[in-house]
Amino acid sequence: GAAGAAGAALLGSGAFAAEGSAARSVVAVARSADALTADLKANTQAARQILLQAVAKACGKGSAKEAFAALFKPSDIVGIVTSKHMNPTHPEIAGIVKQQLIATGVPETRIRFPQSSIDAASECTALIALPALKAHWLTGIGTVLKLYILYSGKPSNYHDEKSAKLGEIWNLDFIKGKTRLVIVDALRPLCDKGPQPDPRYLWNYGGIIASTDPVAAEYVGLRVIQARRDEMKGEPWPLSPPPMCIAAADRTYGLGTSDPAKIRVVKLGAEKGALI
Repeated sequence: GAAGAAGAALLGSGAFAAEGSAARSVVAVARSADALTADLKANTQAARQILLQAVAKACGKGSAKEAFAALFKPSDIVGIVTSKHMNPTHPEIAGIVKQQLIATGVPETRIRFPQSSIDAASECTALIALPALKAHWLTGIGTVLKLYILYSGKPSNYHDEKSAKLGEIWNLDFIKGKTRLVIVDALRPLCDKGPQPDPRYLWNYGGIIASTDPVAAEYVGLRVIQARRDEMKGEPWPLSPPPMCIAAADRTYGLGTSDPAKIRVVKLGAEKGALI
């Protein structure tokens, strides 16, 4: 009960910033009914379209090419960090991002996938966080902020205190300030924890969530997951443990904003089932 109350207080029911307001962060949510194939792989053509739309809007640019060019230079060594366990990032999505970097002028030889290697992450001058949207049995939500946990060298230590210290990892010397873009694979999210993914809690959302603010992206993903949970139960079904890492990433570690009044959500594509 206490965990549920804490989760409800964290999530809140506040409205997102209105269009035209001076929002601190922009999160784009682009969706397509065709983003998944019949065998639940990413439909590369449809997925590319929504990914590029989301990135352009999140960065306030006219196109994804302009957005990538503003964030990444040919001289950068860019690391693409994906989810590997319990609802992994679709490899097709990682491939789209890699090809977009190459099209921007980043040589393929300067693109890395530094999944758990501290040395590889240290070598990178820029990072793209590319997790899949999912709940997690130890952290409540296991998407953006948890993505770098293996870089800590001691992941089990970050499950104490309801995982509120996950943001600390983002401020490690070899990580801090390198994440220029967050792209969340929300094609087929997982709305209940594990440790093994239960097919009952996977659903076809067909979305991409993009932002330059990791905390805002995580918060929007949380709202989607929570709305799906409530929809399934027909009543409030808070995550347990509550994802305390989100507010802490904002207030303690200064990684972005978790206040919906400071987040402008731009929705693109399919409206039905958007959940936000």
